[in-house]
Amino acid sequence: MSRHQPPDPTRFPSRAAASPPLPDPGAKRREIVMFLVLAVVIWPILSVAVVGGYGFLVWMSQLIMGPPGPPPV
Repeated sequence: MSRHQPPDPTRFPSRAAASPPLPDPGAKRREIVMFLVLAVVIWPILSVAVVGGYGFLVWMSQLIMGPPGPPPV
C-alpha cells in the first residue's frame, strides 16, 4: 500500500481540472525592457549617489574633525 495517494477529485475539484497557465507572449519583452532600465538607468544613478554620498560624508567629517594627518606640533 502506498503512503501517498492522489487527491480525490470530488473533494478538490479545482486541482483535478487545473491546467498549466498559458505562457504570456509579452513576458519576455517586458523582462528585457526591465533589464535595460535597471542596467542603463537605475544602476548608474545609484552608483553615483552612493559614491557622492560617501564623498559628502568624508567632507563633512573633515569639516568637523579637521583634515587628516598628524596633529600640529
